[in-house]
Amino acid sequence: MIKAVFLSIALLTSVAAGQTYIQDSKRESARSDKLTAGIKKAAFVPGDPNIRLTLNIPSFQLTVWQSGKEVAMYHVGVGKIDFPVPVSVRNATSIEFNPVWIPPSSDWIEKSSTVKAGEIVLPTDPRNPLGKIKIPLGYGYLLHQAKGVQDLGGLVSHGCIRVMHRDLYEIAEMITAARGLDVSPARIAATKRNKKTLLVPLETPIVVEITYDTIVVENGRLNVYPDVYQKKVNTLPNIRAELRSSGIDDSLVTDNEIKRIIKLANGKRKYVALAGDLEAGKATSRGRYVGVLSNPPTSTRAVSSR
Repeated sequence: MIKAVFLSIALLTSVAAGQTYIQDSKRESARSDKLTAGIKKAAFVPGDPNIRLTLNIPSFQLTVWQSGKEVAMYHVGVGKIDFPVPVSVRNATSIEFNPVWIPPSSDWIEKSSTVKAGEIVLPTDPRNPLGKIKIPLGYGYLLHQAKGVQDLGGLVSHGCIRVMHRDLYEIAEMITAARGLDVSPARIAATKRNKKTLLVPLETPIVVEITYDTIVVENGRLNVYPDVYQKKVNTLPNIRAELRSSGIDDSLVTDNEIKRIIKLANGKRKYVALAGDLEAGKATSRGRYVGVLSNPPTSTRAVSSR
């Protein structure tokens, strides 16, 4: 009887996890016009706690939203194809300046000759790869400092999100100012100069939504991003479905043009075209193949008055 109950619980848990995975995999980029009706930008407001982060993996864009408006966007590096960033909705529960690193129990750690799983690697230890800040997302996944600009727009980590030093501090400062946390700008600034660990708990977690959306209509432009995790989602039916569900008439966009877009939106390049040009039958003559990181990072962060 007890065994049957445990099996039933395990089955229900497995089904629920499967349903969550399906829902997560279908979630659209938070930057989609279908969700934003056109992204609205605003200056960051200290004391407004309604803040969240979103990452769309194929675009390598990490966006900070406050009360539904974009206050900053940063380019990041993500997990390697064998160690992908999980598509999910996660919770950031703390910010750790000068963090310790506890290597996870994983194949790549077992193959390492320098660290062991479960070992506490101090911020003063050159083996610590996390840099100046880590923001835990649960189950060992982190936002942490990138090694350099070469990480941006790349599959570079073992499942973590890598953010440039300056950007990571800016995000941390916005979170602490938005939530009115008991940590002064002076204490945060001091962590840049020393290697003393400063742990800032988030009593109310910050929601971090991670999507995998390669076909996004944003601010009236179609963006087709490379299918970096080779999920085979850049297909002719999927592109037509995105255009139609975004209210864009695709009748003058030929199948051959879409096939060409899919072929060339690869590697480090994406395809971009205005909705009006697509509707006018100018997908080829007006559409452009540009670098995935061609959209410049943005920040409207105001200096905290605290």
